[in-house]
Amino acid sequence: MCILHYYLCRRLKGGGMEINMKLSELFNGDKTVFSLEVFPPKRDNPIETIYNTLDQLQDVQPDFISVTYGASGSLADNSTCEIASAIKHKYGIESAAHLTCVNSTREEVSEVLKRLHDNGVENILALRGDIVPDVPPKEEFKHASQLITFIKESPYEFGISGACYPEGHLDSKTQVEDILNLKKKVEAGAEHLISQLFFDNELFYDFLDKVRIAGIEVPVEAGIMPVVNKKQIERMVSLCGASLPRKFTKMMSRYENKPEAMRDAGIAYAVNQIADLVSQGVDGIHLYTMNNPYIAKRISESVRSLF
Repeated sequence: MCILHYYLCRRLKGGGMEINMKLSELFNGDKTVFSLEVFPPKRDNPIETIYNTLDQLQDVQPDFISVTYGASGSLADNSTCEIASAIKHKYGIESAAHLTCVNSTREEVSEVLKRLHDNGVENILALRGDIVPDVPPKEEFKHASQLITFIKESPYEFGISGACYPEGHLDSKTQVEDILNLKKKVEAGAEHLISQLFFDNELFYDFLDKVRIAGIEVPVEAGIMPVVNKKQIERMVSLCGASLPRKFTKMMSRYENKPEAMRDAGIAYAVNQIADLVSQGVDGIHLYTMNNPYIAKRISESVRSLF
C-alpha cells in the first residue's frame, strides 16, 4: 500500500467510513506507527467504562488499538470481541483482538475466530497466554506458534501479530532459545511483532540487532508502559522480569511518596524513551495505556511531532 493510500485511509476513517486494513500494511510507508493497548473492564464493572475511556483515547488518533483477552483467558464473559469491533466500527480506528490459547481447545478457538470474523475484526495478536494457578492448561496449544498456524489454516483471513520479549521470555532458558521460538512464530505467519515493556532502550536495540541477524524481518513495535506509581512497577517487574536502569530506580526512590510528582516523572521518562526510539528509526511505538486516557493524551501531545 503506498503512503498516499495510507493517509487517505486515515482521513476516511476519521470521517466515519469503514476501512479494512491488516496491521502489517501500516508499516509500508515511512511513518512511524503509534498504537495503544486497552483492556476490558473487570467482570464486576460495567462495560460502559471502557467506552468512556475510548471516547477520550480517540483524540490521540492512534494507528490502531489492541484489546487484551482478559486475565483468565476464558471465553466466559469475554468482551474483547465486542470492544475490538466497536473500536473499528464506532470509533473508526483499526483494532486488534488479543487471543490466548493455553487454556483453550481448538473448538473454543474456532468459536472465537468465527465471532471475530462475524464482527468485522480483522487483526489478531496471537499469544500463548499465562498459566493460571490451580487451572491445568489444555494440551491442544502449548505455544503461540501453534495458535498462529491454526489461525492461518482457518477459513478466515486475519492479519496476525505476535509478541516478542527484549529481555527474553520468563519461560525461556536463554535469549537464543527465545529468539528461535520467535522465529517459529514468524515462520508460522506472524506479520508484525509487539514487544513486551522495557525501560532500557539499549536492551531493546541489542535485541533488535539479534532478531535481524536471526533473519526475522517483520516490523517490530516497541512496547512502552508509563509508570505512575511504585506498586504498578513492582507488579510489572514480577510479571515480566523487566530490568530497571539506575536512573529509573532513582526516580522511583525520589518520588515514591509524592503521587503527582511520580506520575509526571513517569510520563517524562516514557516520553524520553519514545523520543530516543523514534530518532533511532524504530518501526513503531505501542503504548500500554492501562486504560488511563489522561496519561496517554499527555504522552501523545508531547511526542506528536515525532510521528
